[in-house]
Amino acid sequence: MGPVSETEETPPAPASTRYPRPTVSLDEAEWVWRQLSVEALRPDGKPEIVRLAVIAGLTRATGARYGDLLRVRAEDLDLGADGAGRGRVGGARAAGEGHVLVRHGKHRTPRRHRVPPEVVVVLRHWMVVRTELAAELEGSVPRALLLTVHHTHDNGTTVSSGLPITRQGLVLSWRRFVHRTNARHGALRPPLPTRFEQVRRAWTDAGLIDPGNALPPENSVPST
Repeated sequence: MGPVSETEETPPAPASTRYPRPTVSLDEAEWVWRQLSVEALRPDGKPEIVRLAVIAGLTRATGARYGDLLRVRAEDLDLGADGAGRGRVGGARAAGEGHVLVRHGKHRTPRRHRVPPEVVVVLRHWMVVRTELAAELEGSVPRALLLTVHHTHDNGTTVSSGLPITRQGLVLSWRRFVHRTNARHGALRPPLPTRFEQVRRAWTDAGLIDPGNALPPENSVPST
């Protein structure tokens, strides 16, 4: 079975306007990252928050969009000697750093990015949570890094957690976090946008992302 969404909720109609939309400030984007990373590592942290922290951390490190992140596989991670999911994208690094292979854009251009230590910590935690989510599935854990965290419904059939998630599932997960956060902090801080892209652009516009190293296309044949 392919990727599934995490809710029966009907997706909202597309907005009538297009980007550019207002980008949050860098301080706001960094607040989002700190909030998610702290909540993710709490003993009672919910799997959905851990996954959102992974999304925010990888986006902050690589500039990846939702579609790029959905193509990341567990073996595309190199989290160091103590990290699950170590793959073929390793190399020299500073203490605590990792690497991730991201296939960017419609051409799926592969680039190897450095992952800072604070994101590696969250990724290691997610790898444990991810294995637990897929424990009830028959066979091996799916290769996709981002999995569903709830039992869901797909065409009237109950689907177990631990399957590759869809883009729409990520959209709805972010909006749930936004609605909860805005309700909790509404009197104290500006509301977060319902589109994660407005946060992603704050990191890319500030030049904080690692541009990465280009890799040969995966379907290329080495010359002899």
